[in-house]
Amino acid sequence: MKQALELPSQMRAFIAKKLLESLDFEKSFDLSDEWKEEISKRCRQIDEDEIQLTPSDQIFAEAAKRL
Repeated sequence: MKQALELPSQMRAFIAKKLLESLDFEKSFDLSDEWKEEISKRCRQIDEDEIQLTPSDQIFAEAAKRL
């Protein structure tokens, strides 16, 4: 996972697309150009430290407190 996250954003977007396509859906789908652009944008924002990521365990802990 660490190695994958160190890849350039375009490569990560490509891998994300392929992983989504590999899921067991009854109906296959293609990512729209809009989703591809959104994935690329978010990868760029992460690479350039434009956004602050929150660890999933923190998100789940906060959600559990609210239940």
